[in-house]
Amino acid sequence: MDNKESKPWSGTAKENPEPNVQSAPRPGKLTPRLLLAICGAAMGSLQFGYNTGVINAPEARVKEFMNATSIARDGHEMDVDTQTNLFAVLVAAFAIGGAVGGLLAGLWADFFGRKKGSLINAVIGIGAAALLYFGRMAASYEMIIVGRLVVGLNCGLYTALAPIYLSEIASVNIRGALGVLHQLFVVSGLLISQILGFPEIFGNNQSWHVLLGVTALPCVLQLVMMPFCPETPRYLLITKGKEQDARKVLESLRGSADVEAEIAEMKKEVEQAKSDTKISAMMFVQERSLRMPLIISIVMHLSQQLSGINVIFYYSGNLFKGAGLDESTATHATSGVGAIMVVMTLVTIPLMDRVGRRTLHLIGLGGMAVSSILITVCLSLLDRVQWFNGTSVAMALMFVVFFALGPGSIPWLIVAELFSQGPRSSAISVSVLVNWVANFCVGYGFPHMQKGLLSYSFLPFTVLLVLFWIFVFMFLPETKGRTIEEISSIWRKEGDKEDQRLKAESYLVSYQKNPGSL
Repeated sequence: MDNKESKPWSGTAKENPEPNVQSAPRPGKLTPRLLLAICGAAMGSLQFGYNTGVINAPEARVKEFMNATSIARDGHEMDVDTQTNLFAVLVAAFAIGGAVGGLLAGLWADFFGRKKGSLINAVIGIGAAALLYFGRMAASYEMIIVGRLVVGLNCGLYTALAPIYLSEIASVNIRGALGVLHQLFVVSGLLISQILGFPEIFGNNQSWHVLLGVTALPCVLQLVMMPFCPETPRYLLITKGKEQDARKVLESLRGSADVEAEIAEMKKEVEQAKSDTKISAMMFVQERSLRMPLIISIVMHLSQQLSGINVIFYYSGNLFKGAGLDESTATHATSGVGAIMVVMTLVTIPLMDRVGRRTLHLIGLGGMAVSSILITVCLSLLDRVQWFNGTSVAMALMFVVFFALGPGSIPWLIVAELFSQGPRSSAISVSVLVNWVANFCVGYGFPHMQKGLLSYSFLPFTVLLVLFWIFVFMFLPETKGRTIEEISSIWRKEGDKEDQRLKAESYLVSYQKNPGSL
């Protein structure tokens, strides 16, 4: 494999040259061992998606349970505002737990390993499911809130563990496709939660606690599958120094003994990792070669969460009812969100390694910005134009289409591609933390924002989408077809350039102050 370095990035993404396609290895095949590893890791992605969407359908039932619990305890009904605030806390608890999990994820992945870390996390998920299921039987909505907090921690860890595992078992040719598989399982979990949330299944007054407890199933499946899956070869060789073990795993994943090119690339990364193995989150501020990729990673995750997509995930039932649909129709329409996400993610898998990450993300952000404007127009004119009821729902679904095309999957994939093994875990922890904090802000703040802005509640997201599009256009380099070492070299060269520039400026200042001393 030709590891010839690409021309360094010169300041804007559009100036960054296309990767040397001649150096790309032959496409990897999907061996049984690789397929098992993909499915085992992706159970964590399924868990994350399920818990993102599961709270939407039973919202009214949970509020009734909170009110009934209050009456049983002290004989007083909860007012509507208290119910709304408590439910917002319940929704936001998931994001708080996710933020903690995201912050710990890098250390977790390095300390326990990608495989063992996932197995331990599956046990945490089962404990969270028990709290969610038995909270109703114990007549304690506090248990359900704590359960959402714990399952958030569980999912926060998974949002780093699953992409890291998938990216580290993939060859460069299928890395983009496997990165999208994380999102495919996320949206599949979302769709499953929406279907099970139908009133005819579990989204009714008798069974809504079962809907919450089903979250144990992906964790159980992972506990069954992951013991038969390998640790990632990159972790074994680069982090643990076990070259022979890494070689055996790589041969079983590729179905071939011809793995020397990948081993050589990892050894090259080991040499680079010697200087940055123990990089902490705070060192990203000091290290010039890491600062810009970290900023890009953070903005990419913000572009996902502050796009307004979680308004659709968490509150689409209320949004559709506000558009004039009755409760039953609104609940069923919500499943359209998950179905579109699944279909569009399947469409994105082959596009990721053909069209490229940067192009897809730009198309997605641009389409979401236009869709959000049309949603605002429809909502603001509902009382004047009757057929805008259906149009506003259609525009919300179009918003989801463009989200699935790029912003839904690329932020999870791109961070693992922008960093070498040493700083990767810390970078993913910071990015996932930012993702979950933004998730919390949207989940908790939107009901209050909607109360203040009414039909114009999507406008802030429109402005942010435009700003994110400009940033991505200017600064995100294309990573399609490049090895991780080639991508990392872009930032190292940029850091060297910055060092040289500062030295030249220091030399000039010294000369101006005292010409005779030089």
